[in-house]
Amino acid sequence: MTSDEIRDQVWEMGKQARAAAHALTKLTTDQKNEILLAMAEGVLAQEADIIAANKKDLAAADDLGLTDAMKDRLRLDPDRIHTMAYGIRDVAELHDPTGEILKDWTRPNGIQFLKKRTPIGTIGIIYESRPNVTADAAVLCFKTGNATILRGGKEAIHSNRAIARALDEGGKKAGLPDHSIQLIPFTDRESVQHLCEMDTYLDLIIPRGGAGLIEAVVGMARMPVIKHYDGICHVFVDKDADLDMAEAITVNSKCQKPSVCNALETLLIHREVAADFAPQIAQNLAAKNVELRGDEEFQKLAGVDGIIPAGESDWTTEYLDYILAVKVVDDLDAAIAHINHYGSHHSDCIVTNNETAAEKFQLEVDSACVFWNASTRFSDGAEFGFGAEIGISTDKLHARGPMALEELCSYKYLLKGSGQVR
Repeated sequence: MTSDEIRDQVWEMGKQARAAAHALTKLTTDQKNEILLAMAEGVLAQEADIIAANKKDLAAADDLGLTDAMKDRLRLDPDRIHTMAYGIRDVAELHDPTGEILKDWTRPNGIQFLKKRTPIGTIGIIYESRPNVTADAAVLCFKTGNATILRGGKEAIHSNRAIARALDEGGKKAGLPDHSIQLIPFTDRESVQHLCEMDTYLDLIIPRGGAGLIEAVVGMARMPVIKHYDGICHVFVDKDADLDMAEAITVNSKCQKPSVCNALETLLIHREVAADFAPQIAQNLAAKNVELRGDEEFQKLAGVDGIIPAGESDWTTEYLDYILAVKVVDDLDAAIAHINHYGSHHSDCIVTNNETAAEKFQLEVDSACVFWNASTRFSDGAEFGFGAEIGISTDKLHARGPMALEELCSYKYLLKGSGQVR
């Protein structure tokens, strides 16, 4: 396709999405839930087509240089497709926040005010690798009355097309408005640029992927972007910590699933307990084949071989692997300063039995999720009780932390008078 043809098609999709967003505002919660259940049935009905499309993507995986981990995220099988369908049904069961009255009041002049939760309108989702995001993003946006334009990566293009088609065809049987869920059917990079420039029709963009993708979208976008930058998560072991608890939290935060954004990347140890805790945690992690990169003091205290001297870049690296940076700090203030300087404002934890220290840490650490005596792996929409999430925002406006249905909404003010003039 020529550049002009790509632009024209993307902009036409934007125009169609704006019309669909208006149609979606007219649906009741019951109607939306019926459509979601029909979408789930559509996915199950087209299971064979989705798997066949996925095989095409897997066949091209080696040529695209995908790692084994990336291939696993790409791969779909009957179990994963059934999980996808069950996830859509779960969204149908979730509380619908749209239409809620957030606040109401009456002014002395008699004018009545309502602050009402509403859909954002039209949302663009730009993502990489995982075809399940096609379903997750589409149904969460739909539940909240938002029209969606999806732009997936080239490594999953056939899978994404098949899933989007199943959602659309299934949903239409129950009354899904036309163009509520649209997938850009090609992977030319120009489509991302045109999507980002389409502020006439698009209210918000959410990029899900690596730092390169997010930075590119932020640089081009003319509309608000909700970002999920690196998950450089910390655990700080305070001088008043239960060291066995600190060991369990550290190991779980790092090892339970190291390839995700809420996994631990930097461990900070208070100097007063470093002589006891450094060898305890070093031996445990070494037994689990975790590569340790420590500062000079940790190297001396750890008592294990093979610790790599930590450099400045280690404090700002999201390893997503069995690698952990470790530093001994003077005190609580030094830990807070390190996290606020090097962290990514994602999820950070203090392990301590000192309530005053914990309160200070939670007040002063500038992150979306700040834990006291709990693994950073709980930084997840399902673990928060939200049922589902579209991502974890490291921004402050308008959403922060796990983004669920409420975060896919805006609000408006409704005023009722009886002829008042100013």
